[in-house]
Amino acid sequence: MSRMRIWKWGSLALIGLLLSWVIGSCSPGSPDANSANGSSSASGSAEVEFWTMQLQPQFTDYFNGLIADFEQANPGVKVRWVDVPWADMQSKILTAVSAGTAPDVVNLNPDFAAQLAGRNAWLELDDRIPAAERAAYLPNIWKASTLGDTSFGIPWYLSTSLTIYNKSLLQQAGISQPPTTYAELAQVAKQVRDKTGKYAFFTTVVPEDSAELLQSMVQMGVQLLDDQGNAAFNTPEGKAAFQYWTDLYQQNLLPKEVLTQGHRRAIDLYQSGETAMVSTGPQFLKTIATNAPAIAEASATAPQITGSTGKKNVAVMNLVIPRNTDQPDAALKFALFVTNNENQLAFAKAANVLPSTVAALEDSYFTQVADDAPALDQARAISAKQLRDAEVLLPTVKDVKELQKIVYDNLQAAMLGQKSVDQAVADAAAEWDQR
Repeated sequence: MSRMRIWKWGSLALIGLLLSWVIGSCSPGSPDANSANGSSSASGSAEVEFWTMQLQPQFTDYFNGLIADFEQANPGVKVRWVDVPWADMQSKILTAVSAGTAPDVVNLNPDFAAQLAGRNAWLELDDRIPAAERAAYLPNIWKASTLGDTSFGIPWYLSTSLTIYNKSLLQQAGISQPPTTYAELAQVAKQVRDKTGKYAFFTTVVPEDSAELLQSMVQMGVQLLDDQGNAAFNTPEGKAAFQYWTDLYQQNLLPKEVLTQGHRRAIDLYQSGETAMVSTGPQFLKTIATNAPAIAEASATAPQITGSTGKKNVAVMNLVIPRNTDQPDAALKFALFVTNNENQLAFAKAANVLPSTVAALEDSYFTQVADDAPALDQARAISAKQLRDAEVLLPTVKDVKELQKIVYDNLQAAMLGQKSVDQAVADAAAEWDQR
């Protein structure tokens, strides 16, 4: 399910250039072209242009059926669906918004959408969607598409990682249950290493790769940034998190490659039986069933490991509506149709993702899974259940990847003994504030 991962950010230089155009085109004084009358197709029907991210051809039939149902229920409205490759979406939507040619409904993630929300690019939704209707969505997930007190997006599909573990390898180490917290994980890491010579797990400290370690700091009780966007992690909690990962590395309880290789290495090590656990999406079970049947046979799933806060991370995809759309009512109606309970449930089943509405998540498909059900079905139930505690853990700032790089670079220095933990934390905070 590579197409379901959250897409990576592109050139920062391109972002800066295009955002400067957006600021002008989306300023409060800019006129909304044709907003009074709305645009129409050649036949006289209103047209809603809908962009998604790399969902063709796997879900072509699903969306064709969805659009046909909407058009039948809304005579006079036509939907034109455009599917954009992951790698192209960022530059395409920035260019389209700045040029005033943006689609009426677009599929983004909250991190990137928030950059333009701060520049008044999206239609504000709080006055257009009653509170009772907003309550249909998981509260923590709805919050992921807000900036300040303003809602700029409607939640769509979700994904959340869990722990896939090798029962046989843990048993060899004398461990009957996988860890649930990072404190327990440190104990398990030592026991697995001592008893089997292998590693309990792998988490990358490569700045350009997974944010799992940065998210773990939030789960441990670290506040990364304050309300003004300044570093807030030079605290006892921040130092304790740096110390935790530094100790594991220096005690040889993490593979040395965590400094040089990414999440793909975590998957490879688990499939080869060299690690006891991996944190990833449930769809990975299909991969190991194909690549490593013996490991798949020994695998089971457990909730995502967390810290003292009990928080769990979730990745969110949403729908936003450009402020300058000439079809605000039809666009909003379509976005709510795509994300209603019935359609979210249907898409979750088709795509092996999670819905963001309360009712869809309470469907028996997620809640009534037998104890002896296949591992993938059990993983689905575990993922759905932990959504109650899940939220987007990283701050909604445009340069969050730069924050990750600064933290990881300084953490690596502490792991390698080039800096003390206190110095690494202080340097990371100062570098962020002076960037």
